[in-house]
Amino acid sequence: MRIIGNLLWLVFGGFETALGYFAGSLPLAVTIIGLPLAWQTFKLGLLALWPFGATVRRDPSSTGCLSFIFNVIWLLTGGIITCLLHLFFGLLLSLTVIGLPWGRQHFKMSGFALSPFGRDISWEN
Repeated sequence: MRIIGNLLWLVFGGFETALGYFAGSLPLAVTIIGLPLAWQTFKLGLLALWPFGATVRRDPSSTGCLSFIFNVIWLLTGGIITCLLHLFFGLLLSLTVIGLPWGRQHFKMSGFALSPFGRDISWEN
């Protein structure tokens, strides 16, 4: 069922969303300062590419102080807007019964988009 959901997700906008995140991570990767932001944007693109079966969890090996500082920088440079967009599309898709699974994936991405530092994505086999 996850494979069918992921394939439908890709066809109906997931590929374009992931492509946007990948394209957004390229200019960030040019500078040394933007490299951590680029990595988190790339991880968000991976989540947008194949969201069904993915779990966002806290990374126990992440450092608290640096994660907090980078999350604040992330929020100030577009993280809030990204989170709100995923919440909007999640609510829009949740208006219909058919769109509920896709709305849940947008809610999952909104949580990751709000504070990506200190979190990791794992996929079920």
